Amino acid sequence: MPIDAVFLESLCEELQEKLLACRVDKVQQPERDTILLSMRGASGGGKLLLTASPNHPRIQLTNLSFENPAQPPMFCMLMRKHLTSAQITDVRQNGLDRVLAIDFSATNELGDKVALTLYAEIMAKHSNLILVSESGRIVDAVKRIDCTQSSVRQILPGGEYRDPPAQNKLSLLEETAEKTTETVFSFSSKMLSSSLLGCVEGASPLICREIAEMSGGDIQTGCADEAQRERVCAALESIKNRLDSNSGEPTMLKDESGKPFDFSFEEIHQYGTAYTSESYDCFSQLLDEFYSERDRIDRTRQRSSDLQKLLSNATSRISRRLNNQRAELAACADKDELRINAELITAYQHALGKGVPFYEVADYYNENKPRRINADPALSPSANAQKYYKEYRKAKTAEQMLATLIEQGEAELQYIDTVSDALSRASGFGEINEIRAELAASGYIKRKSVQNKKGLQKPSAPMEYRSTDGFKILVGRNNVQNDKLSLKTAAKGDMWLHTQKIPGSHVIICAEGMEIPDSTLEEAARLAAYHSRARESSNVPVDYTRVKNLKKPVGAKPGKVIYHVYNTAFVTPDSAEAEKLAVKV
Repeated sequence: MPIDAVFLESLCEELQEKLLACRVDKVQQPERDTILLSMRGASGGGKLLLTASPNHPRIQLTNLSFENPAQPPMFCMLMRKHLTSAQITDVRQNGLDRVLAIDFSATNELGDKVALTLYAEIMAKHSNLILVSESGRIVDAVKRIDCTQSSVRQILPGGEYRDPPAQNKLSLLEETAEKTTETVFSFSSKMLSSSLLGCVEGASPLICREIAEMSGGDIQTGCADEAQRERVCAALESIKNRLDSNSGEPTMLKDESGKPFDFSFEEIHQYGTAYTSESYDCFSQLLDEFYSERDRIDRTRQRSSDLQKLLSNATSRISRRLNNQRAELAACADKDELRINAELITAYQHALGKGVPFYEVADYYNENKPRRINADPALSPSANAQKYYKEYRKAKTAEQMLATLIEQGEAELQYIDTVSDALSRASGFGEINEIRAELAASGYIKRKSVQNKKGLQKPSAPMEYRSTDGFKILVGRNNVQNDKLSLKTAAKGDMWLHTQKIPGSHVIICAEGMEIPDSTLEEAARLAAYHSRARESSNVPVDYTRVKNLKKPVGAKPGKVIYHVYNTAFVTPDSAEAEKLAVKV
């Protein structure tokens, strides 16, 4: 769910408590629409994340790590100029607008104290981060909005900062619950949740549905009785009291697999037992867990859109070619009929006439039954026989070549599938550029397009885990790394694991001369399943064998190995376990 103003109000209180009097130590811009402020101060500080992403806009303290571009964007440089060493004097919200303002006391180039305000507007696709001077003029914004983009509100350097247009809704902080309830039920033809959404400022659809559910059900307001009206009023009063007393409880809903589904500032009951509810110590911790995987997927999609398009086009092209080749191969199945025609014409040519469109002969391959063979009237029987022999030889050669080409095409499709899988799990610039370099080496893109890219000079290391029994477990990030890990780094006695016939990473258990216990083997198998395309599945087959049993086919693409001696374990990936076993760098 997007962060609503009611949730933001609780978050604001949390940020006030932890950030007041803190100073800005570093300013970074890991993404085009994201700013990261490293804070220090007596209250602890931390890393303040502000993002105007249209999919996941928010402001929060974070413990996550972010990879920065080699060259800081211009907005980042400007923020560093104005905010480095600036002190936070206030964190505030205007009513229940989805706008959070952070006030700074900074020093300008002349050494004078100046006041600056950074506005974080959390409004879906209209989200923005705007730095405003003491005079109310815009210094700059992460998204500049001119008159061609909006006729209502321009966001340009030097322009006057104006609040986003008001929604003309009732604020729970300013209006009584009784008046709000009266307004909600004045729309007799609307469903209760819709009426709440249209009347209550800052309330998300989730909260509106929750109020309707807890007050007797989401029915038309005109059909509600007095008891339900009172329950709605009590629910609104309860939310108002939570906001006034800052007693919101960070709550996340998770599905049966433990995957985050939704969140709120209070417990949610509308889904019954379909989702489990989990409370958190603070709102920022909740947001970290909820958005971390979503952000990674978004970052990967943005940074690798050209590679994803290339892989998709290559898959389509190869698939079309394979379909044509398979059709041609199927046509070659009748090649023996061509040979038989040639042999029968040769055997009976002395009795066959010239200039006829077909021959009638006894087929001694089929109990001398009559057989009609089409012929070219312009050719003699001998020439027609040679024509059929030639077509037979051509079909026989084509069959052999097509079988080889189809095998090569299927192997190429499998390779592209593994690259696509690795790309879907990549997170940083370095990992994506390594995949880009791999595709260049394989001839899919020009080498010059990957020159001078950050991360290519120093290849990334495999992901490292430590089993509960103390064994080191290494996981490859891409095909090139998989090759190096399995065929060069790993010892012959180490254990190799990979999902069966499913694209994924190579996994190595470093035995170091010791016997590998079953518990470590199971943990490694779950890691192999987690780092594969089957990470959202259950009962995933994972093959395992000693490294000494692996072989690299001659001319095979990176990441391709074969093995014949192996066992198979069936496991269910566990993201929580993967996080627990990961070795923090």
